[in-house]
Amino acid sequence: MNNTVIDAHNLTRIYDENTIPVYALNSVHLHITKGEFTAIKGPSGSGKTTLLNMLGGLDEPTEGYVNINGTNITQLKGNKLIDFRLNNIGFVFQSYNLIPVLTAQENIEFIMLLQKRPKAEREQRVTELLKEVGLIEKAGKRPGELSGGQQQRVAVARALAPKPQFILADEPTANLDSVSAGNLLDIMAKLNREEKMTFIFSTHDQRVIDRARRVITLEDGKIVSDTTPAPLVHTNS
Repeated sequence: MNNTVIDAHNLTRIYDENTIPVYALNSVHLHITKGEFTAIKGPSGSGKTTLLNMLGGLDEPTEGYVNINGTNITQLKGNKLIDFRLNNIGFVFQSYNLIPVLTAQENIEFIMLLQKRPKAEREQRVTELLKEVGLIEKAGKRPGELSGGQQQRVAVARALAPKPQFILADEPTANLDSVSAGNLLDIMAKLNREEKMTFIFSTHDQRVIDRARRVITLEDGKIVSDTTPAPLVHTNS
């Protein structure tokens, strides 16, 4: 069990509890191991984003718990939860969420500044990540000077900067054209293969689903299937 990253048990999220209960999630059990490249799919309203938010400690379950590497994050409050997320979980959102006044380099470095990492370590890590995502020549550019695909690559690099336990990516390709989406997925798949980084996607995008090695389908707040299909082979030809 040493390779367990996430153990979620009986996750339930109920809205309007005092009137008519609406189950955003209904008794979801989920086990994620290190190195997974997993897509969570389902129609709008199926609970995908709610599930991701709970795995990332951004939302509290009505019932159940999330255990990350032996820590029950459902019991963490305030600064303890913030610090845990800062040091263990990377987030990639469809809206990029970059800080507009900071350069690509500064956006990637930002979380490491919050962690109070030494300057030399921060600089080395930023350079490594800019090379990984193919943006070393864009280090001094602000988000407004970058394309959508480039901004999302910066967002991925920022999520990876603190060397988290896993990355939660909520519809990361939703605002990208097909070429930019393909490039982004290639980068994330490479990081998954070479660095064993664990990626968990919430997505409608068939391109993400095709590349996933595990596909979890949600409907009405419940897991209705959990499969490990053979991913499509992508070539440069």
